[in-house]
Amino acid sequence: MTEPTEPTEPTEPPEPTARPALPDRLSTDEKSRFYVAAVLEHDIGVRFNGQERSDVDEYCVSEGWIKVAAGKTLDRRGKPLLITLKGTVEPFYR
Repeated sequence: MTEPTEPTEPTEPPEPTARPALPDRLSTDEKSRFYVAAVLEHDIGVRFNGQERSDVDEYCVSEGWIKVAAGKTLDRRGKPLLITLKGTVEPFYR
């Protein structure tokens, strides 16, 4: 015979995972030494000169630049050709 089970109290929802601190320099290219998978698991935004950009491939806060794709142009290895824009860089979690 099985004993009746008492209703359990609802458990609290899990705490949101702690987000790692955003690095000074970050790249979306897996082969780059500035690629950090733990940071890129979260949704990251970059504010460049006061405007939010969604096309940033790499950034550096201390040097004040971002790299973005130059249209549909590809380099000789088949990756998008990147151009560097200088200004104020502010990364943030969305």
